[in-house]
Amino acid sequence: MVEIIVVVVVIAVLGLALFPSYINARDRAQRISCTSRLKQIGLGFRLWSGDHGEKYPQQLLVSSNGVMELIERGDVASTFLVMSNELSTPKILWCPSDRRNRMASTFTNGIANSNVNYFVALDADETRPQMFLAGDDNFLINAQPVTPGVIALATNSPVAWSTARHNQQGNVGLADGSVQGFSTTPLRTALQNTGTNITRLAFP
Repeated sequence: MVEIIVVVVVIAVLGLALFPSYINARDRAQRISCTSRLKQIGLGFRLWSGDHGEKYPQQLLVSSNGVMELIERGDVASTFLVMSNELSTPKILWCPSDRRNRMASTFTNGIANSNVNYFVALDADETRPQMFLAGDDNFLINAQPVTPGVIALATNSPVAWSTARHNQQGNVGLADGSVQGFSTTPLRTALQNTGTNITRLAFP
């Protein structure tokens, strides 16, 4: 009996010792997956713009196959819906760190903002490579979570990441096609380096 108790105690101690490593490894894997998804989204934007006069969907009117009027009303999902031919699956619009599991399985029946985890920048421009294009939507402004819709950020806006995903860090896809992982201070620096005084982001 004593030997069994000792074995159980040893297993419990090992489990407690290894659990933080497991959590860190899982979080790292989820962040890498999120980065990969944002890269696919960025590629989708670039492919779509190549067929539409180097403009992104959010920069063209609905009458020109874009979604300008829709996204300005906060319909972020419409941006990805018009790019469905360039995106492999709507599952890439959902960050694996979000455990609410509302991802859509196909584009066939349409998607809604509730199926999207990423913001979209309204004024992204390939000629300004450091401008935001898309990224994790777990923003805080003045320590408050952002609300759905369009938000205009000045270069000195007090933005931060919430604890909702990636342990107060996040990923941002830039107009040059790269994806950068930022903690809060580098995020604020990146906002200052976009090359524009106002960055308009639409949050789902």
